[in-house]
Amino acid sequence: MNPTPEEELELLNYRVELDVFAGPLDLLLYLVQRDEIDILDIPIAHITQQYLEHLEVLETIDMALAGEFLVMASTLMEIKSRMLLPQQEPEEQSEEDPRRELVRQLLEYRKYREAAQTLQQLGEEAALIYTRAPQRQTDHPSDAESECLFQGVQVWDLVAAFGRLLRDTATMAAASRVVYDETPIHVHMEQILQRLAQQGPVAFSDLFEGAVDRSRLVGVFLALLELVKAGKVRAEQNELFGEIWILPAGELVPQSS
Repeated sequence: MNPTPEEELELLNYRVELDVFAGPLDLLLYLVQRDEIDILDIPIAHITQQYLEHLEVLETIDMALAGEFLVMASTLMEIKSRMLLPQQEPEEQSEEDPRRELVRQLLEYRKYREAAQTLQQLGEEAALIYTRAPQRQTDHPSDAESECLFQGVQVWDLVAAFGRLLRDTATMAAASRVVYDETPIHVHMEQILQRLAQQGPVAFSDLFEGAVDRSRLVGVFLALLELVKAGKVRAEQNELFGEIWILPAGELVPQSS
């Protein structure tokens, strides 16, 4: 007997806890920068559509995780609705731009994130100047070290790629018998590491070969995020919207043919 959606989500929540998703403002800023949008003149319909596509993936992974992102989605939908209202004559306009508060929050968030990145860079430069005792390698790097692992490909790039993968496999999943996959996350992690050790860099989509049911797709994706967070693998992309490569830590990115 197949589990209900509620039971499926409960099992997924039990398997893994992720904190790599920084929050709704981080997702919005990523979308603005990726699409080279003027942050002071955000095309709200476009950005809302892109945001909802990412939110759909987060809901697939974990409804509880998507909670705070749903609040922002409601805000975007409200702003979009207000901007679709008939425009008043210029001399009668008195209401401010409904995007104003959102833009203010984004500018503030960008300022603090850039400041954090600057401090991190200064710390890395100082480490090259001042010698210190060698540190023992651990399986769990610091938060700053984990964040560096996403410099090539941000976590939202991985979410977008996974969303495309889910849409591409939706038809196959509908046509096949649904089988719930109960493989623990750590098993998927070991399989990914073993494959990388044998083959070297692997294309993101190739990691999901043979997986059709949603639970297995989500399990492999969560395992990948955990490996990137732990510093055991990294994700790189040769060009915007190009193929994402998953590599063992320290290995070079394959060149495009």
